[in-house]
Amino acid sequence: MSDLVTFGETMLRLSPPINERIEAATEFEVRAAGAESNVAIAAERLGATATWTSKLPNSPLGRRVNAELNQYGIDTDVIWSEEGRQGTYYLEHAGKPRGTNVIYDRADAAVTTAKPEEFDLNLLQDARVFFTSGITPALSPTLRDTTAKLLQAAQQGGTTTAFDFNYRNKLWTPEEARDTLTKLFPGIDVLVIAARDARTVLGYEGDPRQLAHKLGSQFDFTTVVVTRGDKGALAWHDNVVHDHDAYETDTVDPIGTGDAFTGAFIARRLAGNDVPRALEYAAATAALKRTIPGDIALVTKEEVEAVVSENNDEISR
Repeated sequence: MSDLVTFGETMLRLSPPINERIEAATEFEVRAAGAESNVAIAAERLGATATWTSKLPNSPLGRRVNAELNQYGIDTDVIWSEEGRQGTYYLEHAGKPRGTNVIYDRADAAVTTAKPEEFDLNLLQDARVFFTSGITPALSPTLRDTTAKLLQAAQQGGTTTAFDFNYRNKLWTPEEARDTLTKLFPGIDVLVIAARDARTVLGYEGDPRQLAHKLGSQFDFTTVVVTRGDKGALAWHDNVVHDHDAYETDTVDPIGTGDAFTGAFIARRLAGNDVPRALEYAAATAALKRTIPGDIALVTKEEVEAVVSENNDEISR
C-alpha cells in the first residue's frame, strides 16, 4: 500500500543541446516527464511511498517511460494498451529574448482513452492521498470523466484528494478550463493553484492572500496552496494563511519546479508536519529542482533539510 497514488500522463521529453534550435538539432536528450509522475518521485524522495498509475502503449516508447520511472524508486501501476501512441514533447532551452519553447506531440496518446473501470480503485482507496492535476482532464473528453470519477472514488474511500490546477494555455482556453475544473472542486480536499491561474482562469481579483481566503471560503477545501513564482507560496488551512518566500537558486532547468514543490508539500504533510513546515520543505525542494536538468527533482531529504536549516540560520542571525 502506498502513501500517495498519482494519476496522469507521462511523456518522453526530447531536448536538443542547450541553445540549439529544434529544426537544426542532430541529437536529442530523452527523459520521462509528466506532472503526476514528477510529484510522485518528489514525494518519494521526501519520505513518502508513492505509486504512479496511468495508461501506456505496449511499445518500446511506453516501456521506456515505465522503466525510467521505476528506476527512480516509485511503483507503477500501468494499463498496457495495444492502441494509441506514446506522447512526447520537445523543449528548446535558450536565454532572452528567445526563451524556452515547448512543442507538444501528444495527440492520440494511449492515456487519452483511459476509462475509470480500467483502474484498480482499491489502489486509490487504500492510499492516504490521491493526486492528479488539471493537465489530465485537458487531454480528452474521456479523461475529463475519468478524472472526476477517480477523485470521487478516492474521496468515497476515505482517501484525501490533492489537485494541482496546473493550467496550460496550449491545451485549452481559460473558459474551457474554468468550466471543467470547477466541476471537479467538490471532489478535491487540497488545492494547489498559481496566483496567475486564479486570476486568468477563475477571474478572481486580489493579492495571493486574498485569493487563498476566497478559494478556501467559497469551496469546501481543507487546504489551499497559492504559488507565486519567484516570490514563494502561501497556504490557507483552518482559516489561517501561512506564508513562505522562495529560496534563492541558480536556475539550470525550471521545468518541473511546481511538481517538486507539490510533491514535497504532500510528503511532509503525510509525515505529520504542520503546514508552515511543509511549505519550508516544498520551497527548498523547488529551489533544488531548478539546479537539476530534466523535469524530475532528483534530490535527497538531507539536501532539502540542509537548505531549510541554512535559511533558518540566516534568519536568526
